[in-house]
Amino acid sequence: MAVTTNEGWNLDNSYQRLPGFFYSRVQPTPVEDPEVVMFNHSLATELGLDAASLKDSAGLFSGNRLPEGSLPIAQAYAGHQFGHFTMLGDGRAILFGEHITPDGRRVDIQLKGSGRTPYSRGGDGRAALGPMLREYLMSEAMYGLKIPTNRSLAVVTTGESVEREVAFPGAILTRVANSHLRVGTFQYARNWGEKEDLQKLADYAIDRHYPELKNESNKYVSFLKEVIRKQAALIAKWQLVGFIHGVMNTDNVTISGETIDYGPCAFMDTYDKRTVFSSIDVRGRYAYGNQPDIGGWDLSRFAESILILMDDDEEKALEAAQEAIKEYLSLYEENWLKGMRKKLGLFDEEEEDQELIHRLLDLMEQHQADYTNTFRSLTLDQFDKTMRLFQANAFKQWYEKWQARLSRQHETTDQARQLMKENNPSIIPRNYLVEEALEKAVSEDDYSVMEKLLKALSNPYAYSEEQEEYAILPPRPDEPYQTFCGT
Repeated sequence: MAVTTNEGWNLDNSYQRLPGFFYSRVQPTPVEDPEVVMFNHSLATELGLDAASLKDSAGLFSGNRLPEGSLPIAQAYAGHQFGHFTMLGDGRAILFGEHITPDGRRVDIQLKGSGRTPYSRGGDGRAALGPMLREYLMSEAMYGLKIPTNRSLAVVTTGESVEREVAFPGAILTRVANSHLRVGTFQYARNWGEKEDLQKLADYAIDRHYPELKNESNKYVSFLKEVIRKQAALIAKWQLVGFIHGVMNTDNVTISGETIDYGPCAFMDTYDKRTVFSSIDVRGRYAYGNQPDIGGWDLSRFAESILILMDDDEEKALEAAQEAIKEYLSLYEENWLKGMRKKLGLFDEEEEDQELIHRLLDLMEQHQADYTNTFRSLTLDQFDKTMRLFQANAFKQWYEKWQARLSRQHETTDQARQLMKENNPSIIPRNYLVEEALEKAVSEDDYSVMEKLLKALSNPYAYSEEQEEYAILPPRPDEPYQTFCGT
């Protein structure tokens, strides 16, 4: 394949210094007529790339040509999918290299939808335009919300159709991540490799993401604890903004602590712990209220995978793993409670805070209140009379208790409001807005709606006039909202 040299790429391929067992060398399948329809100028600049040169690089973002230094691979991994363990791997994604940024960061550059690989399991290796635009939109929205996430550099249409239930326009997404190392990568090594393979993978992950652990007395126990700490903080952030991932399989749990794989994800409108959007999650395994516990379940699978590295004595290894896993829920609760205090403008801590917070959530659920706009209203001290919650006597009593709680701290009302503004988004990518943007783009080739929404979501804490239209509650749907993974 042709290579390019003038776009600012500085590629390395450190993952390929692991045993070949962990990947397969592949080439992207060329596409007929690629066209760039979304390009993330600010991310390109942040990565030290020449955004002006890349903006129209449809050939590169489609995989029809590759940058100098690229050695494309598909990564092998396994995973528990809805509780069932299976061999997986990149079935429609190709990692074309690790870009080293001017400030020394290493990030994976991956083409999603770039053709068949040895792990395609009968699939076509392609992606449809709608799901790739959804991932672009949702990952950038999460970045705006200050939640650790992979990001999206570009989307190209391929000029070809992909067959799902019907034919859809084909597309390829360029995804940027701190790495694509997953819990499932370690499960793969543990189940199909030798101990030496697993150890090399763990050492690689530590070198790449947690180099400060290299001199620890037991770096593998410390590694487990760090991954647990990162995931506890991440899932707390999801819960605090009402984000529902939809597919918390172990192959979607990153070692770096980033959110990855925006398939059937969505943000909750009406507060309900049972909320599920994914069409394939028929039992509600990954419902909003289950996400913290599922995070612990996934991390237990990670602990099992590296157990043989933690101590030669199996009982000691198991004891260390159990001790680390036990910390997960308390770390999650600590992160969540700290975040909830900020959402209510609380700078200090009182024992009764948990009761105050849970009482509000109970009232929200009872009155089917919108999650985001409830906190938005509290932040602005402006209450929509059409929301039943705000008319309830029980809420008025709660409000008085909250005001009394605020009065007992040293900080001023203005300081409390500012803290709330920094932690309660004015807007989220509401489902009806996302669907409107995707429909315009896919059906009418009109990307202006999506671009405008992306601009508003780039700083969801701004509380600007321009954001007002995106804070409007959705019309009541006739049917529950469903999302699809796109495979």
